[in-house]
Amino acid sequence: MTPSSPPKGHEPNPALRVLYNWFFDAIQVDESWVREVRELSQRGRVVYVLRNLNPVDFLALDYLTKRYDLPQIRFVNDLRLGLLSPIPRNLLQAIATRHKATPAQELQDAVEHGSSAALFLKRPPTVLDVASGQSRGRGMREGDELIRTLIDLQHKSDRPVLLVPQVFLWTNRPDTHGAQWVDAFFGPREWPSPVRTIMQFLYNYKHVRLRAGEPLDLAQYLQEHTGTTDDNHVRRVIYVMLRRLERERRAVTGPAFTPPDRQRNQVLHSPKLQKVIAHMAGDKQEDRYTLTRKTMDMLKQMQATPDANTIKGLEVLLDRVFHRVYAGIDVDRAGIEAIREKSKESTIILLPSHKSHVDYLVLSYVFNYENLSLPMIAAGDNLSFFPLGPILRRAGGFFIRRQFGGDRLYSAAVEAYVRRLIRDGHTMELFLEGGRSRTGKLLKPRVGLLSMLVDAALAVPNREVVFVPISIGYERIVESSSYGKELLGGDKKKEDAAGLLKSTEVLRHRYGRINVQFGQHLTIKRMSDELGYADGALHSPPKRRAVVNRLANRSMDEINRVTAVTPGSLTALALLSDERRGTSHEELVLRCERLLSVLRSAGARITPRTVDGDTLREEAVYEAVQMFVEGEMLETHSPNEPVVDRDRDRERRVEPGSGCLYRVPERKRIELDVSKNILIHFVVERALVATAMLIPPGPNLPMDTLRQRVKEISGLFKYEFRFRADGNFDAIFDETIAAMVACGELERVAGDHIDTGPGHDEWTGQVWLRTYAAILRNFVEGYRIAARGLAALVKGPLSEKDWVKRTLGVGHRMYLSGEIERHEAVSRPLLENALQAFKEEGYLDLQDKKYSLTESWDSADAVRAIEGRIAGYLKASPE
Repeated sequence: MTPSSPPKGHEPNPALRVLYNWFFDAIQVDESWVREVRELSQRGRVVYVLRNLNPVDFLALDYLTKRYDLPQIRFVNDLRLGLLSPIPRNLLQAIATRHKATPAQELQDAVEHGSSAALFLKRPPTVLDVASGQSRGRGMREGDELIRTLIDLQHKSDRPVLLVPQVFLWTNRPDTHGAQWVDAFFGPREWPSPVRTIMQFLYNYKHVRLRAGEPLDLAQYLQEHTGTTDDNHVRRVIYVMLRRLERERRAVTGPAFTPPDRQRNQVLHSPKLQKVIAHMAGDKQEDRYTLTRKTMDMLKQMQATPDANTIKGLEVLLDRVFHRVYAGIDVDRAGIEAIREKSKESTIILLPSHKSHVDYLVLSYVFNYENLSLPMIAAGDNLSFFPLGPILRRAGGFFIRRQFGGDRLYSAAVEAYVRRLIRDGHTMELFLEGGRSRTGKLLKPRVGLLSMLVDAALAVPNREVVFVPISIGYERIVESSSYGKELLGGDKKKEDAAGLLKSTEVLRHRYGRINVQFGQHLTIKRMSDELGYADGALHSPPKRRAVVNRLANRSMDEINRVTAVTPGSLTALALLSDERRGTSHEELVLRCERLLSVLRSAGARITPRTVDGDTLREEAVYEAVQMFVEGEMLETHSPNEPVVDRDRDRERRVEPGSGCLYRVPERKRIELDVSKNILIHFVVERALVATAMLIPPGPNLPMDTLRQRVKEISGLFKYEFRFRADGNFDAIFDETIAAMVACGELERVAGDHIDTGPGHDEWTGQVWLRTYAAILRNFVEGYRIAARGLAALVKGPLSEKDWVKRTLGVGHRMYLSGEIERHEAVSRPLLENALQAFKEEGYLDLQDKKYSLTESWDSADAVRAIEGRIAGYLKASPE
């Protein structure tokens, strides 16, 4: 039966109105979904496609289409909702339709009159279906005839029918293998009863979300698939729709949960692991049994055991702690959506920077909030202590040794475990730096576990593995105080329960905002192509190592590239690049504005809280100053009062803001330096040029002389900074000079010379050069300290630990005597990097883990010459 007029719109009946307002308002809906459905409705006829027959799904979809004024649903597979049905029919219509109109006719009638429809593809098997064996343990087809109707309709019409997959995610818990007791009362996860759906919603209401898959244009599909029967079309369309629906669901829930003991057995039976066990055991069956038990114990100590209740508890706890300690989290939206899209087909390996123990929680917190599958996190076994270890393990952390020590069995077990995770499709999180950076700069990547991941990915060729570099940035790091003590020579304290309890001190302070930025996605194939390797070349171990190293270094470069400028890091950079002892609030804001212009020209991302449009927010600087003052990393003074000891006179602290003077306490400069160093890679090339330009007699240098000086200094800092890998030294040098000339910091003069330029942003070229050189000064002074410390090796070889300890004492004496200006130059990592650089320069030999001076430099005079060379970089020409 075909009515003569289109169905009319209506308002929900009273029962539905109460249900809608109470139950469905909390569903998260992407604006992109609303926009896309609206655009699709202008192109053609929209039909919403859902997987499994569920009345709550339909009622939620009906509510959302009304709420956002989208194409109204005038047909749905018979859900037998009775009074709750939002599709109005009077009694006569219901009786007439029941006897004269089939579901296919009703669907055609709704679509032809410009309305929409909701189409469920499957229904749960009935008792009779199960008894007769028709269900085969799966759902029964429900939408075949209705899809055929839509295909017939498309054959007769030029206006496309657009099938839009819809998934309601009432829970973000992964599926489980096998049935559970709750399934008997409330229906299985695949076919939840309305009661179970409501229970899932109440438990997970913050994360209930509507996800839309890729639409299918039936007109375009039929044009591309001519010459086949409608029966084949029906099967193909249903297959495509079911696959797109499952992709959306799995992007949130992740792979099905495997019980820990079953997963260990799966890992243990890995052919490669079994081969290692057999080779180590030889012909002795007894040894094979012992090695198998040993491997099982290793896996048990290593394995993550994600637990939904623990994750829910951590969600509540972290929500409160993060809001107490941090002002918020800024997340790269485009990066999140790119991961969401890629995770539908690929295994994701997250490669974040590592500056704090908080890093272990940030991405899981963000992914949980964004309804993405939570990552399995590779953590050092130093964090497996009670009670932190069991909590992290249940949150998805797996623990591996910091050093394998040549343990072949352990190495094989780790590789088999990560290969299992990749094969199952788990998102994984790996910190390439190995340990936390105490300086704010990225550490050299450690490629051991990454190499295993690459090998594991190559062993699963049918599933793409995507590596995502991530920058996790902090305005102030919670461990900054302990880092300061370690940098100055204090011993690193071992993580334990007592330290965990003491860490509650952080709850008394504020640490600004966290920002998370995602870099370009990298794949093994892309790295291989860049190296010019043909398909199959990675069977060669040297070429595989080359790909791993390239992947590691490209990932670190991407992390640097996407690191964002925050108010805290910008303010720290402005404070520590000022050669004066103190600065006024107004001058600090101006310095931040000028440095921000340089960072922007270098391509740095800027967090939304830092700027208003293209202009620096003065309130952002004020907030950063407040944060540093509260952390005792910055002093405030009145210009009309004498400087007082802030440790003894805290009550007289001046409120920051207009008219206030700021001073960085000498003992706190090294902590503030951590925030400054987060941005230093954006200006390091300019700082090297500035340092070289200011060496007496000063500017107006021949280009070749400047080039040679910069090359020498950058070579000295080879282990200190990550220089750009997208060009050789000459190309990067020429590009840096061109940029500095273009903005007026330098200018070319007659005879291929370089001189200071007129400047920009109300600073002369000379002021800009001194500012850049000041950013680098503590590093140069640190290397001068290291050079002075080489005198200890004239008396005989020393281990690195002993030499660093002695040289730190030398540095403290040099600072107190005024030979160096920057307190932060007395730094353990600076000395360790300098030692590597001196070995590279040919000053040192390393034998039996002890350093000694080479024959050419084994004298007090030679050591003084090394120090004199470095000290020459500090003798800036007068203004």
